[in-house]
Amino acid sequence: MSTVARYLKHCDVKLSLIVTITDDGGSSGILRQIMAIPPPGDVRNNLVALAEDEGVLRRLFSFRFSSEGIQRHSLGNLIIAGLSEMLGSFPEAVTAASRLLRTRGEVFPVSGEEVHLVAQLDDGSIVQGETAVALVGPKIRRVFLDREVRPLPEVLERLRNADTILVGPGSLYTSVVSNFLVKGISEAFCNTSAEVAYISNIMTQPGETDGFGLKKHVDTLEQYTKRSFDKVFWADASNIDKSVLKDYSSNGAFPVQNDTPDDGRVMRIDRLSVEYTYDKEYKYVIRHSEESIMQISNYLGITYEKDN
Repeated sequence: MSTVARYLKHCDVKLSLIVTITDDGGSSGILRQIMAIPPPGDVRNNLVALAEDEGVLRRLFSFRFSSEGIQRHSLGNLIIAGLSEMLGSFPEAVTAASRLLRTRGEVFPVSGEEVHLVAQLDDGSIVQGETAVALVGPKIRRVFLDREVRPLPEVLERLRNADTILVGPGSLYTSVVSNFLVKGISEAFCNTSAEVAYISNIMTQPGETDGFGLKKHVDTLEQYTKRSFDKVFWADASNIDKSVLKDYSSNGAFPVQNDTPDDGRVMRIDRLSVEYTYDKEYKYVIRHSEESIMQISNYLGITYEKDN
């Protein structure tokens, strides 16, 4: 979602991002365990994406330590964690960090409470924690939270009063569906008068969406949102270089195919970008580009104001 948000901030809209709070890996996992706060990593990524100034302060929030003992931590995560302790509130810490970065838009954790994602698999087994849910194994039958948590009032208010709601992209169960498991979110989503649209993932994700086409992605989401989407933006990777797709397929990830050609809600987005990465698993990463977000904004009738 943060990649899309980086370009959405150039649209002529009042932008509000609602971010999942179930991450339990890496720096976020360590901090939530030590400090009993929601994970700061996904929030940080979206704050950085919306930052007005892409200079030193933005890079500061993205900086990751390499020194022994703190090598897994992002400085931005530590800043948000410190603000949370200082202010006594995780949501207030996010608001303070947003002011520091002078973001073009708002960022809200879906809830200010700590919670874990749980999945029941096809073999009947139960796994807890976002990291465990995303591992390759039996298919996911259903996901739920380990306890009931309340959404932020601001989140419900933004959903009720929105003109347009975009869902995704992001890991289907662990980044997107997890938001709708918070009490009151799916109800607010159902009752809003906003146009609601889904931005599909470009590739399947090993362990979460093996073998999923566009229809399975949409059907799964609508099972949890309890509302049909008005528009579905399908990210078509057919023009991506075969060597890049081969790199993905060697890791068990494949383009999400449009297996609903007669669904009038589906709109093709094909202006994707490829970036080289130093990731141990993937040599390249396929992302939404500025041009693909311009395609989406045109479909939605939203003005895209490209910076000079």
